[in-house]
Amino acid sequence: MVNFSVLLRILVFVGFLLLIDLYAFQSVKTAFKSSFVRYLYWGISLGFLLAFTYGVVTFDRGARQSAFLMYFIGAWILFFVPKLILLLSMFSEDLLRFLVGVGGKISGSAQEQFLPDRRKFVSQTALVLAAIPFVGILHGIWKGRYNYRVVKKTLTFANLPKAFDGFTITQISDVHSGSFDNAEKIRYGIDLINAQKSDVILFTGDLVNNRAEEMEPWVDTFKQLEAPMGKFSILGNHDYGDYVDWPSAQAKADNMERLYSIHEQLGFRLLRNQSLPLKREGEKIDLVGVENWGVGFHQHGDLDKATENLVPDTFKILMSHDPSHFDQEVKTHPKDIDLTLSGHTHGMQFGIEIPGFIKWSPVKYRYPKWAGLYESVGKYLYVNRGFGFLAFPGRVGIWPEITVLELRKG
Repeated sequence: MVNFSVLLRILVFVGFLLLIDLYAFQSVKTAFKSSFVRYLYWGISLGFLLAFTYGVVTFDRGARQSAFLMYFIGAWILFFVPKLILLLSMFSEDLLRFLVGVGGKISGSAQEQFLPDRRKFVSQTALVLAAIPFVGILHGIWKGRYNYRVVKKTLTFANLPKAFDGFTITQISDVHSGSFDNAEKIRYGIDLINAQKSDVILFTGDLVNNRAEEMEPWVDTFKQLEAPMGKFSILGNHDYGDYVDWPSAQAKADNMERLYSIHEQLGFRLLRNQSLPLKREGEKIDLVGVENWGVGFHQHGDLDKATENLVPDTFKILMSHDPSHFDQEVKTHPKDIDLTLSGHTHGMQFGIEIPGFIKWSPVKYRYPKWAGLYESVGKYLYVNRGFGFLAFPGRVGIWPEITVLELRKG
């Protein structure tokens, strides 16, 4: 049962969306005289508003995420973002029309009406501009979400043991198996990971969207991952089942035990605020894994506990799901973490990246360190863009990533 205050907020938000529709429609109305086009516009728009209202009113946090919901979100974004382009174009023209009208009144120029008519050319141009994100988002849904990219980086460290000069790591993150719907593409991604032939595979959290059972259809596929020195994993914020209304505390605990078991079935050593040595030719480096720790999220991670048996002068790699942990605790921690591997942001699955020219996503306003390599006070952080996708069934400009890091002694 939705209470009055929640219903009021829903109505206000739907009203806001309706105003955007009304304003964007001015471009359609000016550019097209066809009644069919106008009816089509409002048919799609009102259909989404009604479906959105119904979905919010009937939303059940205990229910499993359906493919319908995921694709509804995708379709809504597909049509909503171009409307923002239309709104901006129409608002800019209306501002100009208003200034022209005011100028006419001040100068005493004779004119039949205060505001000049909207120009068809401007509306047509706005529709062309709106088609650009429409095509981009459509491509992101159709192709982008499985458009795996291998990103390779070489990092140099003075304190890296000589035996680990040339040591390679493949990092994957944010699998979100509950969103998968194409077994062939997933198998291709797994083959691409194995093709890197790295010494270790490190997974930095969010194996599922909410429930352990989401991973079960994909266990046999992910079991094929191979690395001679082992496969290691940590938990992300979605792995704890915190976004589900469980029937009981025991049901939630059982889900966690099920997830632990799945990590074991996959051949991953799950590190829960723990560390272990990686040994090579009589030398070692320390691998540390913490549970999720993030600003604005439950902070299960305990870096002090994970490093309690370590000394500062050994080379350390930390797996920590949320990159906000790096600035808040990691980079100034007394145990000296040399390299931190994170994920979590997905690059918001939307942005623009042109190497050497531009790197932008709206997620940067929430996470200053949101994708790629960062350095601070002599410590490195790498943020993986994610292997899977969540909610929006696509990726636009921010492709699913397989990271390969080579460590060199410098």
